[in-house]
Amino acid sequence: MPIELPEQDPCVICEGLAGRLDEWVPIEERELTLTLIPEIQFEIGQSLVVPKRHVALLTELTDQECDAIMTASRRIMRAMVDAFDPLAVFVYQNNGVYSGQKTPHYHMHVVPRQPGSDWGVGPPHFTRFPDAGRAPGVKGSGEASPSVRALASFEAREATAARIREHLRD
Repeated sequence: MPIELPEQDPCVICEGLAGRLDEWVPIEERELTLTLIPEIQFEIGQSLVVPKRHVALLTELTDQECDAIMTASRRIMRAMVDAFDPLAVFVYQNNGVYSGQKTPHYHMHVVPRQPGSDWGVGPPHFTRFPDAGRAPGVKGSGEASPSVRALASFEAREATAARIREHLRD
């Protein structure tokens, strides 16, 4: 049985790569990849590395795309360590809806884990508790999902991308 993919038409990542999403904040573009700051920021600096070609699963990537994605992930991780001095950096990706994949376009998450983080261990979008992602001392009704509570403004993401870009090196 094939791995079930999320349904999404058009693919939001392909739309962003085509320049049809104003909210995208790129950090770095390379021959085969684009690294960006997504709208959802479970941790400040959370980034995605995406292949430019539409590919849904890890098994569909070429060897060159695998190399390019890992190289871009390593570059962004190094820049994050220099920019944010995190406790750790969480690197992960999902293959299929039952692993948490939400868009049918392969993407690698690179997430600096910050001091004071309350997202727990593991992929932060799987964390479930009432005040996840809220600023310290801010109480809420617990109605919004963690993803909604983690939405970052375009300006905040631009500033974060600039901070990371300052620390990119070969």
